[in-house]
Order: sequence, then C-alpha cells, then structure tokens
Amino acid sequence: MLLKTEADTAQLARTLAGLARAGDAILLSGPLGAGKSVFARAFLRNFCAAPDMEVPSPTYTLVQAYDSPTATAYHFDLWRLGSVEELDELGWDDACEGVMLVEWPERLEDMTPPDALHITLMVGADGNRRVTLAGWADRFPPQPATLLEPGV
Repeated sequence: MLLKTEADTAQLARTLAGLARAGDAILLSGPLGAGKSVFARAFLRNFCAAPDMEVPSPTYTLVQAYDSPTATAYHFDLWRLGSVEELDELGWDDACEGVMLVEWPERLEDMTPPDALHITLMVGADGNRRVTLAGWADRFPPQPATLLEPGV
C-alpha cells in the first residue's frame, strides 16, 4: 500500500489497533525515518482509547507499557538491544500476554512470535512511504487498501 502522508500512516495504525487483541505481536521494520514512530503513536493512542496520550519513544528505556481497556500494550524499541537474552529482563514473557508493538524486530532472532503481523515501511525516492503487511490474513478485508479508510 502507498502511504502518501503521515495521516495515512496514522489511519492504518488506528485501523490495525481496532483489529488487535491480547496475545498479538506487531513487528515494525524499516529504516530510520520510515514512519515507525508515527505508526506506533497512532496505534497506541487508538488501542488505549486515549487520543491525547503522550507516547514517548522507548529508544532508551527499550520498552514502555500502556494500559488499555482490553489488554496491556507493550511498545518495544530494540535498536539498542545488546542481545536477545536481555528480553527476559525487559519482561518479554509477560508482554506476550498483552499486545506487543516491536520496532527493530530483526533483533529478536529466534524469539520472533510465529503469528506476528509483520509491517515493513519503506520510503521511496518520491518521499512517499510504502507499506507491506504479512500475517493476520484472516482479519483483513478482501481489498487491503481499504485499511486506510476511516471506520474500516
């Protein structure tokens, strides 16, 4: 899908937040500046039903937890993860019971959840972002582009 604006990225995130449930993992891949943080903020605000909630990047803390009406949401930024063994110290096992949003999931190695939704964000030469989704096929409408439409 083509994401022409940050608003498109946020709309996709809000739509996917409406489909997320306890036990889900959403893995965000892409280079710096691709829109992972924009996606994460919109997702967490919608999932937690808190549109004005502050969502700082967990770049230095590596993980932030957020209460929501249905499950605790965990936002991981694994850019600075030293080794996969550090996930235990970050509460990975408890986070698996909630909804996990993981930036830089390449660092998970063999800890990658098997049923995760993989989202890859890329920036084209024209400045537009392109997103690829893999997983959750049973939750998506027949035309995935409709995920960008409000109320889907």
